[in-house]
Amino acid sequence: MGLESKTNQLLSKIATNDKHGENSPYFDGWKAYDKNPFHPSKNPQGVIQMGLAENQLCFDLTEEWIKNNPKASICTPEGVHKFRDIANFQDYHGLPEFRTAVANFMSKVRGGRVKFDPNRIVMSGGATGANELIMFCLADPGDAFLVPTPYYPAFLRDLCWRTGLQLVPVECDSSNNFKITRSALEEAYNKARENNINVKGLIITNPSNPLGTTLDRDTLKSLVSFINENNIHLVCDEIYAATVFSSPSYVSVSEVIQEIESCKKDLIHIIYSLSKDMGFPGFRVGIVYSFNDVVVNCGRKMSSFGLVSTQTQHMLASMLSDDRFVDKFLAESSKRLAKRHNIFSKVLEEVNITRFPSNAGLFCWMNLKSLLKEQTFEAEMMLWHVIINEVKLNVSPGSSFSCSEPGWFRVCFANMDDETVEVALGRIRTFIGKETMKPAMQVKSWQRNLRLSFSSSRRFDHETVMSPHSPIPQSPLVKAT
Repeated sequence: MGLESKTNQLLSKIATNDKHGENSPYFDGWKAYDKNPFHPSKNPQGVIQMGLAENQLCFDLTEEWIKNNPKASICTPEGVHKFRDIANFQDYHGLPEFRTAVANFMSKVRGGRVKFDPNRIVMSGGATGANELIMFCLADPGDAFLVPTPYYPAFLRDLCWRTGLQLVPVECDSSNNFKITRSALEEAYNKARENNINVKGLIITNPSNPLGTTLDRDTLKSLVSFINENNIHLVCDEIYAATVFSSPSYVSVSEVIQEIESCKKDLIHIIYSLSKDMGFPGFRVGIVYSFNDVVVNCGRKMSSFGLVSTQTQHMLASMLSDDRFVDKFLAESSKRLAKRHNIFSKVLEEVNITRFPSNAGLFCWMNLKSLLKEQTFEAEMMLWHVIINEVKLNVSPGSSFSCSEPGWFRVCFANMDDETVEVALGRIRTFIGKETMKPAMQVKSWQRNLRLSFSSSRRFDHETVMSPHSPIPQSPLVKAT
């Protein structure tokens, strides 16, 4: 027995299992970027990060607000008089002004069509912590949640790794624009029950990651009807709610349940954060908003393990209470996202690459099926290796999102400046142009040199990687999104 095996015997199952979800091409792309990050002057041939769904388009607006509101910080001469109170106070209910400001902001994001109760705001460490917290409240180890495909790769980490839960995919495909149908839900639910799996609920993302689409009112009503009839929970991940940049407008589940008679509201729960809508992932502001009193009470107790710092709460309470700033930010963010989305879309059209029609999110869902040697996930992985290692773009393959069809890729467009966008788009033009003009034998030449399977894509697993933003080795999983 090796030394590692003996050591593992002394550790927990969580410490020694591989259920975190790190063994995925989605995270391999992060490692490739961390190993060789692009820099316009220091490393112009490096990998450009297009696998990170961050919103960096409106930092100038928030920086301007911070300069104009020094009292919001406890680390300025104008705000230091609050230092002692903020440094001492840490109630897991959260600062009252913070909960009120978040509730009002959530209402603004949804067009003021629904009001949120500050007393139902439960804090957590980002959406990752919020997703796990709600799972701990709703289910026991071995229970399952239905999740429509394609879905966020890190759901395995967020929802299952420490809770012991499992996910049951609800297969959706491009034949009907990946719509979540009642028949697909019933098929997945019934099959799970036939296999003696206890289904406790359904989790959806609206707007969708990776599709970048919003659910229409009729679909949401159908989902609510489904969970009501089966007496299971509905968890709605709405962390991209303010990233809608074109019609149709956003509809939240909180609106829909007001229109349904005899709706079991205590089965409805919303996950929210400021990571995407405001571009503040580093602040780790995650929110559970539940219509269930027991869940709110339990969630408050569990939030002790992942509170938002009172310094962050204090500043954000002031910022989000500034209606003039919030209105300007939301409007401008939508305009800038639309502009960046249009820039990407036009380049894809130029090189005859189709994309899934979207109206929200920080990414495009590209269809690269025409570049596959054959319509298989092995061929998708071969193409992905080329894009990462030769084109030097970190995009995410659809298989890592559990997509039922090969050839789809998510590419993020809001996490970089205009200059980097031009470089990235130039690489896309050059690559697609070369691939579409290659004779068949030339195409096969690069394919023979690539490893084919998921398990063989562990190229970066055991290497020490350095983030360009950190002086110490840092796992990309902490910031993956």
